[in-house]
Amino acid sequence: MGALEFGYTFFALTAIIAARYFLVAGLFHYALLSAEQPRIYAMKLSSRRPNIAAMKKEIYWSIISSFIYALPATAVLMLWQNGGTQLYTNVDEYGWVYIPFSIGLYLFLHDTYFYWTHRAMHLPHLFSFFHKVHHESRPTSPWAAFSFHPSESLVGAIFLPFLALFIPIHIGALLFILTLMTVCAVLNHSGYEVIRDSWIKKGFLGRHFITATHHNVHHENYHVNFGLYFRFWDKLMKTDLFDVNIDGQLDSIDAAK
Repeated sequence: MGALEFGYTFFALTAIIAARYFLVAGLFHYALLSAEQPRIYAMKLSSRRPNIAAMKKEIYWSIISSFIYALPATAVLMLWQNGGTQLYTNVDEYGWVYIPFSIGLYLFLHDTYFYWTHRAMHLPHLFSFFHKVHHESRPTSPWAAFSFHPSESLVGAIFLPFLALFIPIHIGALLFILTLMTVCAVLNHSGYEVIRDSWIKKGFLGRHFITATHHNVHHENYHVNFGLYFRFWDKLMKTDLFDVNIDGQLDSIDAAK
């Protein structure tokens, strides 16, 4: 891949990443914020409503993030053309059973990387440079999903492409992970919980996976709930805080401040 082809690929991937962001965030903005009441079942997590100026700022940072996410992705595609990655397209190379296994492995490793880098970014001497921009979203909106300072975007952008250099994964499985990452990011920053309260409190999903309620606590209390997909590391490291009542009020926020 020459410089010109690299440039074309980079801008094409930037456009795809941005389009995916606008599609998913736009759908949830329409469903949750375009009318006085949500158009779908949703439990409001904040008494405040995000204003237009704040959402415009989130979109601005998210567009910049799209360019940054595209850089390592383009580099991996360049390496793939030369046989330098573990990406593959023929399912028979590893079989069908390996596909869900590889997805689970990538998600766990990504969650591990995110937990520890995210927690590090909350250290006082790192917070302002890396993570302050993201926490300016209070309350959050669907558009906050990729609202990061470029330094934080770069930290987040390099890990999945790095894994693809060493751990085999089908290209379709990787695309699924990237799409899931976008959907989770938008949902968890939407300011609304779309999973029913009883399912969160008593179900497998609420006990082990991060939903908007769990992540919303983090935006109110910076010392807890650092995970991306799973509650595993938060529970293990005693940084897990999660309790929601039927009215959508976060019972434990005040106690943890």
